[in-house]
Amino acid sequence: MRALTPVRRTVERRAAQEPDLRDVFLCHAWDDRREAATELHDLLVAEGVSVWFSEKDIILGQPFLREIDRGLARSRTGLVLVTPSLLKRIDNRGVSDKELSELLARDLLIPVIHGTTYDEVRRVSPLLGSRNGLDTAEDSMEVVAKKIAELVTVEDMVSVD
Repeated sequence: MRALTPVRRTVERRAAQEPDLRDVFLCHAWDDRREAATELHDLLVAEGVSVWFSEKDIILGQPFLREIDRGLARSRTGLVLVTPSLLKRIDNRGVSDKELSELLARDLLIPVIHGTTYDEVRRVSPLLGSRNGLDTAEDSMEVVAKKIAELVTVEDMVSVD
């Protein structure tokens, strides 16, 4: 968790500057939307984290990529649920790759490794693989969600005046 302290500082700064933003944008592979991504979303919400999640935030008939763009702009930080499916999607330059590129460019992401390893991540995305994150091989998804909540929830942050 100490390695993620810079993320906490960025979130605190953005919370003070832009209080109406969501705590996190949840980047995930389309194939994970009904299982791991939904599980992580639900656990985060239960911990009081406000999450931008395409499955909940994109209304039918809305332009998909434009809504994702808005979600990225309206979130303090990003979670990247790194699964074998996500690695395939970013390697094929899908929507997840575009989301990841934006989150990497802003230096606002927390990888959550699930069902894969950092070695596999580094083979596909050395930049993503170099980021400190959380791993469900070490902690349950519930513990991961609690740790993320500690890092990103605005209610827990002390304002600096």
